[in-house]
Amino acid sequence: MTLWVDSAAEAVSGIHSGDMIWSHSMASTPVVLLEALANHALNCDNLTVLQLHLEHAQALADPSLEGHLRCRCYFAGRETRDLINQGRADYVPIFLSEIPRLMRRGEQRIDVALIQVSEPDRHGVCSLGMSVEATAAACEMAERVIAHVNPNVPRTLGESGIPLDRIDVAYRAEHPLIYREPTELSEVDRDIGARVAALVEDGACLQMGIGSIPDAALACLGSHRELGVHTEMFSDGVLGLVEQGVITNSRKKHGRGRVVTSFAMGSPALHEFVDDNPGVAFLDVEYVNSPVVIAHNKRVTSINSALQIDLTGQVCADSIGHKIYSGVGGQVDFVLGAAYSEGGKSIIALPSTARGGSLSRLVPSLAAGAGVVTTRAQVDYVVTEYGTAELRGKSLRERAAALVSIAHPQFREELSRQAREDLSLNL
Repeated sequence: MTLWVDSAAEAVSGIHSGDMIWSHSMASTPVVLLEALANHALNCDNLTVLQLHLEHAQALADPSLEGHLRCRCYFAGRETRDLINQGRADYVPIFLSEIPRLMRRGEQRIDVALIQVSEPDRHGVCSLGMSVEATAAACEMAERVIAHVNPNVPRTLGESGIPLDRIDVAYRAEHPLIYREPTELSEVDRDIGARVAALVEDGACLQMGIGSIPDAALACLGSHRELGVHTEMFSDGVLGLVEQGVITNSRKKHGRGRVVTSFAMGSPALHEFVDDNPGVAFLDVEYVNSPVVIAHNKRVTSINSALQIDLTGQVCADSIGHKIYSGVGGQVDFVLGAAYSEGGKSIIALPSTARGGSLSRLVPSLAAGAGVVTTRAQVDYVVTEYGTAELRGKSLRERAAALVSIAHPQFREELSRQAREDLSLNL
């Protein structure tokens, strides 16, 4: 039976020293509960908050929590990035599809799940709203589920439902939702987006993330036909293509007729679009990101990004040297799924430079300490604003030549020299 309480502080008051606490993530971050937890943690020792990317979670970064609460991050965000690199939080490199398995197999104990949900419907079922990801598994395995019931949360369909009687403690209060407006596209974004779109065939099943490059690519797909979406996440860039009838999901084997996702993040218009929409299925990320499931759809086209790529094709997407920046996420899940999909292809798209054009993102060797997320044996296409390099089946020398050709012109001569001297590749 659910215990209804009058405050967020009361909701988290039963959390004890040593508890392993899962936090709902992304647009569904339970900010109210996390702020209450930060205060409560000062009376506890060795609390651990497990999480994906959190939003508006500054309370967990307060120095006073040292020894009381520590973040364990499967993906670094704005609030946790510095904590990790200062040694005050832990980063776990893992494929996104594997995280629910850690819980379901008992490899990661979950004592408490902190979630934000919609009000219960007439059947007594709440919705996890914009983010199912690994939270569905956490709720399944947790000893206690503590929920902020927020009337503003949209009711999404699929596997986002959680019966009210599965929630042990509930606190009801209206609170603003977390939005992310689309960013203004730069000329570089548009150039990259156009090149990515040129690789997308009619009938393709798309996976893409959030950000300016995926939005730019989607903006160039208006003349395509019968596209589908099976993706770990999506944002506003999808909306126009659905309205135009470009995204129909009619050719998919899994989730035919529906956008399949695990979480979404974007503007109020996106929240309105997914609310009670049977054309969008929010599913457990263990299923959505399973390479086996992904591969069953034809012409899977995955669009991901990177921080650095070396001239042999190794992709670093989670760190800048030794400094953790984001996470492994679902990139490899979809790279593998696309590789085994009939007619599939995977695309790594990134600007050719960083730091205002002073650094090349295409480098002879990855920075010391940089993590390889996607191996050179798995890379298919790499796209920058200067062109497209197809690496699949290419030798190291051919790869280096192709990647140099799409680097910023000011770096090409030096990259060629380093390829010859450091990698013994005669370009």
